[in-house]
Amino acid sequence: MLDYLPQGRSTERGFHKEPVALGLGESELKLLEILPKLGTPLVIGDRIPLLPAGSQAPPIDHVRRRLSFGELTAEAQRELPIALEKIVLADPGRFLKFFNQAEAVSRRFHLLELLPGIGKKTMWAIVDERRRGPFESFASLEERTHVKHPEKLIVARIVQELQGAEDKYRLFVAP
Repeated sequence: MLDYLPQGRSTERGFHKEPVALGLGESELKLLEILPKLGTPLVIGDRIPLLPAGSQAPPIDHVRRRLSFGELTAEAQRELPIALEKIVLADPGRFLKFFNQAEAVSRRFHLLELLPGIGKKTMWAIVDERRRGPFESFASLEERTHVKHPEKLIVARIVQELQGAEDKYRLFVAP
């Protein structure tokens, strides 16, 4: 949950009177506009299931639509990196897979270089170290390659992709 608007979204003609939540889908990292069930208070930063979990029904009515980054509120834009970091740290294997398997696109360009802050020298350090064995954790990656906070590099790249960076390579966000 990135933001909760209990009075609805503002438009040129005033407010829509239905509550709206702005969220981030964990699996495909899509920005979503969500309609909660009436009378259900939501808290920014909480994880909200879209499907019933056991006997408990989800607190949302339905997902209205997918959003672009520009449609997020200022609060949602501030909350986005925090939520992304939680997602990355909750499933490190999913994101370490990128460091362990990213390939060269051409003789002069490698997918690892798409991460903000990774240049040729760091890219070669990562490639050389993964030949010795896969990275098991972010701490192992950081220790073996001296890349500071690799999870933050992934978060920065995801934010770039969500902002609509005109890149023909989508590493983490579904098109």
